[in-house]
Amino acid sequence: MKFLPLLFANLLRRKLRTALTMGSFAVALFLLGLLLAVRGAFNQGVEVAQADRLIITNKTSLIQPLPFATRHKVARTPGIRAVTFANWFGGVYKDPKNFFAQFAIDVESWQPIYTEFVVPEDQWQAFLADRQGAIAGKATADRYGWKVGDRIPILGAGYPGDWEFNLRGIYTGRRPNDDLTQFWFQWKYLNEQAPEYARDYIGWMVVRLEKGASPVEVARAVDDVFANSAFETRTQSESAFMQGFVTQFGNIQLLMLAIGAVVFFTLLLVTGNTMAMSVRERTGELAVLKTVGFGDGFVLGLVLVETLVVAAIGGGLGLFAATFLSRMGDPTGGLLPGFHIPGAGLAAGFGLALVVGLVAGLVPAWSAGRLKVVEALRRV
Repeated sequence: MKFLPLLFANLLRRKLRTALTMGSFAVALFLLGLLLAVRGAFNQGVEVAQADRLIITNKTSLIQPLPFATRHKVARTPGIRAVTFANWFGGVYKDPKNFFAQFAIDVESWQPIYTEFVVPEDQWQAFLADRQGAIAGKATADRYGWKVGDRIPILGAGYPGDWEFNLRGIYTGRRPNDDLTQFWFQWKYLNEQAPEYARDYIGWMVVRLEKGASPVEVARAVDDVFANSAFETRTQSESAFMQGFVTQFGNIQLLMLAIGAVVFFTLLLVTGNTMAMSVRERTGELAVLKTVGFGDGFVLGLVLVETLVVAAIGGGLGLFAATFLSRMGDPTGGLLPGFHIPGAGLAAGFGLALVVGLVAGLVPAWSAGRLKVVEALRRV
């Protein structure tokens, strides 16, 4: 602690240079935080997927429906505890740009499957009692300023026409990265109002397994039931199903890794050059420190600590700014609903900033530690 005045005096010797170096760390860590949030949003479905849930779709394509009767056959499959189903609606709210996921759900079986979504009991009961009732995620409700009791008009796409719903509830999530952008309404209402050719069909089924049941064996058993029929099924784990959507966007992971690597390599060069300049300017002072009895290790450590302080303050500011932005909500208007920086990502980013600072300061610190007093004073 007694050397802190010396440490800060060195850092404040060139205030602008120190501020710019800290700013470089802040910008780099801010960008890293945004990349982590984007990566988390793309992988949101994969990360929150439950190991005991399977998704059953038409083998031909996800957009091809399944007859409602298939639900009963699936429910009789050994190893399955509960079954629910939903249809994709695909409408828009007032304007084509106001898009969010809308599902017609089976209200009797939805909650036991999706236990991570929380709806107040009174709101859920009001939803059950109203055939035109709907429940929206908190993110979507906040986005459009909806309140419980509002009348919500939706222009149908897959199911043409003007549809209206009564907002009976708003759901939240138990985890920070749960999807709070969905809009649910009753499948029975959809089935009653849909065109004749679209009635008694469901989009996909979600099943929860019995404790100890093998997901692979249950998936195979379900698909065997419908093999060689007019409606063959494809059953897969929820994580595999969600991963299929992520891969449609290409190798996002590689792209973000490449961007991050370039940014931090540049930061390493900038910081290393800054610290090397600082050591050169203080050659005489470092020589005096050694003359009065401070060893090579002290001088080396002093330079390294200076670099780490710059990295810690700059990196901390950048991560704070990125976290603040992520907590303001999804900046993409619904494209990336799970815009959230996990705590582990923040810790990893801060650690990476310290590592960059350490590596960038090693060569200047090693040079300062090996400094010969006579040569340094002669240079002055």
